[in-house]
Amino acid sequence: MVKRLFARKPLALLLEEAQGENRLRRVLGPVGLTSLGIGCIIGTGIFVLTGVAAHDKAGPALMLSFLVAGIACIFAALCYAEFASMVPVAGSAFTYAYATLGEVFAWIIGWDLVLEYTVASAAVAHGWSKYLQALLSPFLERLQVTFPALIADTPFDLNSAGELVRTGSLFDLPAVLIAAIITAVLVKGIKESAWVNTVMVIVKVAVVLFVIVAGLFYVDPRNWHPFAPYGYSGISLFGKTLFGQAGPGGAPLGMLAGAAIMFFAYIGFDSVSTHAEEAKNPQRDVPIGIIASLLICTGLYIAVTAVLTGMVPYDRLDINAPVAKAFEYAGLEWAQILVSIGAVAGITSVLLVLMLSQPRVLLAIARDGLLPEKFFGAVHERFRTPWKSTILTGIVVGTIAGLIPLRILADLVNIGTLLAFVIVCLAVLIMRRTHPEAKRPFRCPWVPTIPILGVFMCVMLMFSLPSENWWRLGIWMAIGMLIYGFYGRKHSVMRRIHEKAKAAPPAETEASAP
Repeated sequence: MVKRLFARKPLALLLEEAQGENRLRRVLGPVGLTSLGIGCIIGTGIFVLTGVAAHDKAGPALMLSFLVAGIACIFAALCYAEFASMVPVAGSAFTYAYATLGEVFAWIIGWDLVLEYTVASAAVAHGWSKYLQALLSPFLERLQVTFPALIADTPFDLNSAGELVRTGSLFDLPAVLIAAIITAVLVKGIKESAWVNTVMVIVKVAVVLFVIVAGLFYVDPRNWHPFAPYGYSGISLFGKTLFGQAGPGGAPLGMLAGAAIMFFAYIGFDSVSTHAEEAKNPQRDVPIGIIASLLICTGLYIAVTAVLTGMVPYDRLDINAPVAKAFEYAGLEWAQILVSIGAVAGITSVLLVLMLSQPRVLLAIARDGLLPEKFFGAVHERFRTPWKSTILTGIVVGTIAGLIPLRILADLVNIGTLLAFVIVCLAVLIMRRTHPEAKRPFRCPWVPTIPILGVFMCVMLMFSLPSENWWRLGIWMAIGMLIYGFYGRKHSVMRRIHEKAKAAPPAETEASAP
């Protein structure tokens, strides 16, 4: 039994499944994949969380925070790219773990990815709602009307002391509606989804470039002093600060603490690998899409942070809409509408890619029998999309986004993503040792140095997150292990293969019989 738990799925079987009747349509090239990566990366992180991180955690040193988080992601991206070129099928880290670490680890990472994509989608939908309301507010004021409070927010929120307080709303209707609209687009098809995403990526990248170029004329270098008001460290262990300053409640402060928070801004580059089965030339295009999208976004993040903290003193940055408010601070109120349009487009594209990736992870898990294949593995005959799991994802995301506040959702995402990155980096080391002969169209350079550095940096950022994240991750994983124990283990495709092989008479014995 223990041996079956750690059974690895052969690469040949993975590739064979991708050619079956439930295969997805190959329509994406390197530009489309890079666009999907940028579409998922640039969004809530840069438009919303930059203000919180600079104001409360790092100050102008947030530029270095983005660099540190970006380096950690680059290490993981190189490992992702190697596996994506070897195993060009849907499933991302789940598929990679199954081929290298075994079934039980594959389930753990797959269940972790379900948490990552679901909660991140809900958090992004909630942020989209706030920017839409901010965009509509000036026009509604001219009409002397206000957005209905009962449908403008979640029913409760967290105050500065971490206590639950009522908001006076019933649910966040805009968040629910955007989840429903994105779901309908995704059911229609990946080609149409990619086209919509590309248009929104062009809009938001144009706005980001506008922020950088226009903002340069209003930068005052004196605002960058002190550069690191909270220091350059900020490392904790299960909520206890080990190095650097500590804020209210013992939360770590400093440049590294800012990196742990802004890691949320990089979530999404790994989603490119979940679309390997839909790439025209996955061995070439997926590595290009992963690495190109990450490098482009890292450069844009550092530039935007430099401009924002140069335009406005870090302690005066707005927490909810820092980019738009920075131009208001500079007296450019007309730019607020332009920036808000870009923010809505940017956050929409993030939501599209996250909700696009989730059903494909469920599809990969269902193919292996760990979830019901008739539902999660169903591919629409006409659209060739995993339509049932896409609709379920939309329902769950809309419900969570409409009822649970952003502060709780955002905290749940980072630790799960970092855990996925750690497993992928370890898997590269294991695969190089166990399958040195395997074909690798893209090879991660400087192995084992790059994977080891990836593990180290991701673990460091995990330990810089508040302790409650570990508890929430533990509870989610416990639920997942119950599902695996009562369903997945019994219906596993690998288990059926082993039982069939065990029941069949050995060929060698038959050949030697008199």
